[in-house]
Amino acid sequence: MLTLRPNCECCDKDLAPDALDAQICSYECTFCSDCVANRLPDSKCPNCGGELVRRPVRPAEKLATHPASTERVRKDHGFCR
Repeated sequence: MLTLRPNCECCDKDLAPDALDAQICSYECTFCSDCVANRLPDSKCPNCGGELVRRPVRPAEKLATHPASTERVRKDHGFCR
């Protein structure tokens, strides 16, 4: 099950579980679509080099039993400053 991280790893923008601009790689590194388009080299995950795709939205009724993560992840990518 996806953890649905609550923020962009690059700019720290809040990304709600139903955010349509959240993008993830196969390791669930999470970025907002603005950072993917304008900051990430080649629009790829800077951690693994993998493809970034739109994160699926978990239905609201499922969030009650399977909530999104509250752990924020930030990494010091030089291009995110």
